[in-house]
Amino acid sequence: MTKKLIGILCVLLISENVLAQELTATEIIKKVRNNQQGESLYSEVTMTIVRPTWTREVGIKNWTKGENFSLILITSPAKDKGQAFLKRGKDLWNWMPSIDRMVKMSSSVMGQSWMGSDFTNDDMTKHTSKVEDYTHEREKDEVVRESDCYKIVLIPKEETAVAWGKIVVWITKKDFIEIKSEFYDEDGVLINTCNAYDIKEYQGRRIPSRLEVIPADKPNQKTILTIHKNEFDKPISDSFFSQQNMKKLR
Repeated sequence: MTKKLIGILCVLLISENVLAQELTATEIIKKVRNNQQGESLYSEVTMTIVRPTWTREVGIKNWTKGENFSLILITSPAKDKGQAFLKRGKDLWNWMPSIDRMVKMSSSVMGQSWMGSDFTNDDMTKHTSKVEDYTHEREKDEVVRESDCYKIVLIPKEETAVAWGKIVVWITKKDFIEIKSEFYDEDGVLINTCNAYDIKEYQGRRIPSRLEVIPADKPNQKTILTIHKNEFDKPISDSFFSQQNMKKLR
C-alpha cells in the first residue's frame, strides 16, 4: 500500500470520526426515527405478554405515516380481533367492535398499560414524538452488548403532556439503532427497560426484529414484540387514517 493511499484512508477515517463527534443529540434521534420509520411503514407484529403463571399473544398490524398518522389493528386473539387504535395529529381513538363503541383517548391514559402489556398506550400509539416533544442531551458514549453507542437523555418539554418524566436511550453508532431504552417517571424512578435484539435487514434498513420490555419492579415478567414484516415508504393516503376505515379493517 502506497504512502499516498494510506494518507487518504487516514483522512477518511478522521473525517468520519469528526462527523460522528459533531452530531448533536437531536440529529442522532432524527436519524433513528428516519431509519426505523421512513416516510411510511407497514408492519406485522406478534406481542407476547409473559407473566409468572400465564402467557398471552396478540397479533398486530400497524400502519404509520410521518409523525401525524398511525393505525393499529388487532388481528388476534378472537375476543380482541378488529379492535383498532387511530392517531391523527394529537387526537387518538380506540374502536371496540365487541361493544360497537368508539372512544376518544385522552393524554391522561397515555401512561397506562396497552392491552394488558408492559408497553404503555404512548409507546404503541406514538402519541408523543421523541423528536418533537422532548429535549435531547448527549452524555458520555457507552458500550452496550458489544456495540459502541451514543447515550442520550430525553426530557419532556414543559408544554407537552407525556407518559414519562425522562427517557435514556443508547443508539448504535454504526446503524443508528436504539438498542436499549430506560423509561423513568416524574420522580426519576426507573419504570421500564426496553432492549432490542435480532437485527435484520428490511429494504436496506437494519432494524431490530425483537423488542423486550421488562418492568423494573417486576423482573419475572416481560412483554416481547416480534416483528414478522416491515414494508417502508409505500404510498398511504391521509384518508386511510380515518374512523370509518378503522372499523372496516380486517
